[in-house]
Amino acid sequence: MNIPVYNKRGEVVRNIDISDAVFAREANDAVVHQALLAQRANARQGTADTKTRSEVAGSSKKLHQQKHTGRARAGSRKSGLRRGGGVIFGPHPRSFSDSLTKKARRLAIRCVLSSKAAEKGLVVLDELVLEEPKTKEIVNLMKALNIENTAILALHEVDQNVVKSARNLSSVKTMPARLLNVADMLTYDKLLLTEAALRQIEELWGGAA
Repeated sequence: MNIPVYNKRGEVVRNIDISDAVFAREANDAVVHQALLAQRANARQGTADTKTRSEVAGSSKKLHQQKHTGRARAGSRKSGLRRGGGVIFGPHPRSFSDSLTKKARRLAIRCVLSSKAAEKGLVVLDELVLEEPKTKEIVNLMKALNIENTAILALHEVDQNVVKSARNLSSVKTMPARLLNVADMLTYDKLLLTEAALRQIEELWGGAA
């Protein structure tokens, strides 16, 4: 597959070939959906907790005798039916973790990258070097590249000037290319890569596994 490479002014400087093994895979919505669910499940903390009737403070003595009072057959004040009592069938700490095979995860990443490339959601920049943090530089870059909605800005390695320049823009998320994942790529409309980051992705996800 052949795609253009842009400079910071939005001009095409050259065309390059990209790996079909990574950016031209057939869609597999089932695997992508499975990977998305697994990633979201693994992000859950599972720390919600409620006290049962055995854990709340208070006496466990029966409030009054069972019969001949004309009242309900009440248990202790710790009953879940009473204010301040234990919670019936409430949540307790648990793990929501889900596993995904390495092969399935790699396929899901490739499918999403291929979808970006096919739908013109993949934009390649020759390089991105900022001498100092300046949000206006990123804003001008997005305008020059006609990126009007949300975008992921993936770099070959962390550049603090770029990170600080983009962190005030809610529509732009910066990350190292090696940390690209299914959930983020499905959330953001455009994937903006430097050429070095593109080659890093091809090396990382272009293997046989």
